[in-house]
Amino acid sequence: AIPQPWDYNPSRWAQRIPICILAMVAFVIATYMGLYQWRLIDSAWDPVFGKQTQSVLDSNVSERMRHWFLVPDAIFGAVAYLGDAIFGLAGSTRRWQYRPWLVVLFGIDVIPLGVVSAVLVILQGAVVGSWCFLCLVTAAISLILVYMAFDEVWSCLLYLYRVWQQTRSPRILWKTFWGRRTPEAERVAEA
Repeated sequence: AIPQPWDYNPSRWAQRIPICILAMVAFVIATYMGLYQWRLIDSAWDPVFGKQTQSVLDSNVSERMRHWFLVPDAIFGAVAYLGDAIFGLAGSTRRWQYRPWLVVLFGIDVIPLGVVSAVLVILQGAVVGSWCFLCLVTAAISLILVYMAFDEVWSCLLYLYRVWQQTRSPRILWKTFWGRRTPEAERVAEA
């Protein structure tokens, strides 16, 4: 099935596998930076900015985020990237229709992470005054993931909206959201 408004299925494996691969690359990079923040490794490698990466990872901004999340910000990011990969692999190629809750959860994991990564990059230069190559790489990956995941999340939300428009039933919408098939939702999917 191909959801509106696309002429392709945004839940197809050809789209989701690259998302998962990119998320795992970002997971490895973020884990590496987190290991430095936990002092499990002595230094953080950076081929472009040298010791500035350590300045970013040890900055007041980073320490403040550690205080808020109770773990280093890089580890928080690593967990989010791992979630991107797991949610990207879960479900069938019709999950936008049969498991909307999963696609919404995937979107909640991917899209805010991209926004947070962009904000942290801006803070690097504006507040910390240093740059971190690995942080820039993970931020770029985050924005690519947002771009790659957007169509599936949008399709799912449009599908739920169409179910609501045609039924005006909170009960049917709730069942549809959780993947319980109803005749009304089936008619919306076929339209």
